[in-house]
Amino acid sequence: MSLLGPEGARLDPEQAENFEDMEKQFAVKAVQHMMTYWAILEKMPGSKLRLTRMDDEILQHLHEAFPEFDPAETIDEDKMKSKEGKERWRNFVNVYEKGDKKIEDFNFGTMLRRNPKFEYGEKETMFAVRMQFYAIEIARNRAGLNDWIYELAHSEEKDKEEGV
Repeated sequence: MSLLGPEGARLDPEQAENFEDMEKQFAVKAVQHMMTYWAILEKMPGSKLRLTRMDDEILQHLHEAFPEFDPAETIDEDKMKSKEGKERWRNFVNVYEKGDKKIEDFNFGTMLRRNPKFEYGEKETMFAVRMQFYAIEIARNRAGLNDWIYELAHSEEKDKEEGV
């Protein structure tokens, strides 16, 4: 993969410096992804949502790779980003790099809520790669843990219907 830096020069990703514009672009993309996902959850219960063409396989793989994972619990970011945690997640994520299990943008950075009971916020959100987001949010959606977002967004409509 080749990247273009300032003035269109080719960059070796292994040798690239952190260019401020590139960081801003990644941040903008991560925030756009976060806002889009939230808007979707407001329009459709998470339990009825499919995030990828491979949701079933991703969920099964998550259960196999992380049998201790509980989608209702708060993610321990330190544990997830520890040396052991990074290695486990790297092995999980890299399965989706190529071939018939390929997921587009599998390793792009994105924002992930640490706990499904809360909205995105400074203390409730962490940075993750897209496959971590998919795996965790698919598990949360299947468990109905994100349905409250849809219900909250439509609570005024429900109140009107009930004459409240």
